[in-house]
Amino acid sequence: MMKNLENKIAIVTGSGRGIGREIALLLAREGAKVVVNDLGGSPDGQGNDTKVADEVVQEIKEFGGEAVADYHSVSEYESADKIVRTGLDTYGRIDIVVNNAGILRDRMVFKMSEQEWDAVIAVHLKGSFNMTRSAAPYFKEQKSGRFINFTSTSGLIGNVGQANYAAAKLGIAGLTKVTALDMERYNVTANTIAPFAWSRLIGTIPTETDSEKARVDKLKQMSPAHIAPLVAYLSSDQASDVTGQIFGVRGKEIMVFSQPRPVRSVYNAEGWSIESIDAIKGSLQSAFTPLEVSKDVFPYEPLV
Repeated sequence: MMKNLENKIAIVTGSGRGIGREIALLLAREGAKVVVNDLGGSPDGQGNDTKVADEVVQEIKEFGGEAVADYHSVSEYESADKIVRTGLDTYGRIDIVVNNAGILRDRMVFKMSEQEWDAVIAVHLKGSFNMTRSAAPYFKEQKSGRFINFTSTSGLIGNVGQANYAAAKLGIAGLTKVTALDMERYNVTANTIAPFAWSRLIGTIPTETDSEKARVDKLKQMSPAHIAPLVAYLSSDQASDVTGQIFGVRGKEIMVFSQPRPVRSVYNAEGWSIESIDAIKGSLQSAFTPLEVSKDVFPYEPLV
């Protein structure tokens, strides 16, 4: 029986643990040959351990799949080329790039250091660009390819203490949309997913108050394995007409997020002043977006 991703070559960054690991395993079960990329660092990006990627490769081989490990960091432009080169040298082509690698260095914005900002932006946003830039010429040449990137409700909605992470993740949504536009004529798609799942990174969330403990208990109900099927679908030929979209996966629920569009406007033929804007503030205010965090928008129990 033909598998959905038979003969496809996939690169999955950050696939040694958590969501990335589940994606790599499912893509391999669906017939893809997988480059398992993972630096093997801690949740904040420190250190490295090659056995993290090696163990996933071994697991794939044990059920009859094909995989190769890669240990380069996505945050370096030249290293992204090496990750792509691993796929090309091993399997002769690449078809799918899943930009999943990430780190967390949470801090209130008035305490965040430049280094904490730069480190998170480098892995998430610059890393996603690096991998996209490296793979895009090959996708363009072969007139096919799939980019699947990872955003977060921290950026799409908001979250306390994650200015670096939220900025990176909302930036990835913009990167994905323009990648979809730039690559559309070459039959290449680009989509992004906001995952809700218990993972090593989420495990760094503080649990000092009852509300924080309740939030984490909800997250623990959502397995990283819930994310993988949508990634596999977006990687497949069946999703050739799906591009430029922002999806969410929360337990067994899949959602599509809206994207920014004007919701209300006002016009003044004479131009605007502080006073005239203040006079019509109420006309706009009813369309303002509330200052919310993710748990305010998703107060219900995960559908698992």
